[in-house]
Amino acid sequence: MRTMLEQLEDRRARARLGGGEKRIAAQHARGKLTARERIELLLDHGSFEEFDMFVEHRSTDFGMEKTRIPGDGVVTGWGTVNGRTVFVFAKDFTVFGGSLSEAHAQKIIKIQDMALKMRAPIVGLFDAGGARIQEGVAALGGYGEVFKRNVIASGVIPQISVIMGPCAGGDVYSPAMTDFIFMVRDRSYMFVTGPDVVKTVTNETVTSEELGGAKIHTTKSSVADGAYDNDVEALLQVRRLIDFLPSNNIDGVPEIPSFDDPDRVDDSLDTLIPDNPNKPYDMKELILKIVDEGDFFEIQEAFARNIITGFCRIEGRTVGIVANQPMVLAGVLDSDASRKAARFIRFCDAFDIPVVTFEDVPGFLPGTSQEYGGLIKHGAKLLFAYAEATVQRAREAADATAKGALWTSIAVFLAMLLGMGAAILGSRRGTREAFALRTTARVR
Repeated sequence: MRTMLEQLEDRRARARLGGGEKRIAAQHARGKLTARERIELLLDHGSFEEFDMFVEHRSTDFGMEKTRIPGDGVVTGWGTVNGRTVFVFAKDFTVFGGSLSEAHAQKIIKIQDMALKMRAPIVGLFDAGGARIQEGVAALGGYGEVFKRNVIASGVIPQISVIMGPCAGGDVYSPAMTDFIFMVRDRSYMFVTGPDVVKTVTNETVTSEELGGAKIHTTKSSVADGAYDNDVEALLQVRRLIDFLPSNNIDGVPEIPSFDDPDRVDDSLDTLIPDNPNKPYDMKELILKIVDEGDFFEIQEAFARNIITGFCRIEGRTVGIVANQPMVLAGVLDSDASRKAARFIRFCDAFDIPVVTFEDVPGFLPGTSQEYGGLIKHGAKLLFAYAEATVQRAREAADATAKGALWTSIAVFLAMLLGMGAAILGSRRGTREAFALRTTARVR
């Protein structure tokens, strides 16, 4: 029996090495962590339970039968983040470049199914180059099954993707169907076709960073919701985000004890909003003064900066914030801002996260570039998101009586509301309650 246990432990040790010590060293030399190191950082210490450690590919073409590595390029399992169950899969770049095979896909599919069954969030750590060419259609079929489960899980459990290396093809389409995407600056890239293909087809010379780097996807394309300097920072911020999110669309928002007195008075709010409506002020400063302990997790901070979206807590409960930013374009609404806010509101609606809107908007941005860019349709998305949202959750009557009425959707008028921007953001049809702050609020 002892010999069998020793053999099992030897097999586990070999599986944990992935592609081997040389490839692990090469991964570290690029400033990146291995798949297992990333999982250890993401989850609570000692909580990770791995599945299918010894799975290998079944391909025999192109000499693949001679290169079978346990795990087949992806590490899957579950653990906890601050005590809450989370499922995770991490692409292992040291094994076949993290490419997806049929067996590799089956491991991810299994974890997706388990996350759906247990109604728990799932996090994907991507560092891969797409499908494994040697397996052809079998690998592509695996992507189809992964995509299908991305769709089934949408609005049911939170799905978070972290891009931690060069990703192309199916390894960008799957993240694109998840709720949040985060990237690592200077090390992660997302594109459907890489620079070499672009050069061949269009004769355009472009680097990976220019084509699909973190800066491009956080400031221009809006594909990514945030970017961080290294693997450690990215994973710690994902842990922080998970703390704000409900486990599924039934359980309701998490409640965390707060040391912030709900009855506190901040006199600086009296002077933060200027009497002159043409004078800008920083809406983020207002948000940080209002939320519990100044803790605000902003989503898409670098994109459409004229509107702010993110999560906070008020009296210990998670709340979604949508706010015009007078410091950028006077807080005007445009196509990008409308798309950004609409997507965020619809996520909050799906998971019963109350929405608070801080409004100071001069209307929609005029001009041919906006009209040609589909401002009418994108602006309507924001209107639709507000009108569609219910963001309410059922609670026991005694509990509701003890804690007061639960928020649904609240609008706070701060200074100026003009035109259709006011009609959309401030509509009583789109919100449950509306308040005017200070006598300077002007609605036209």
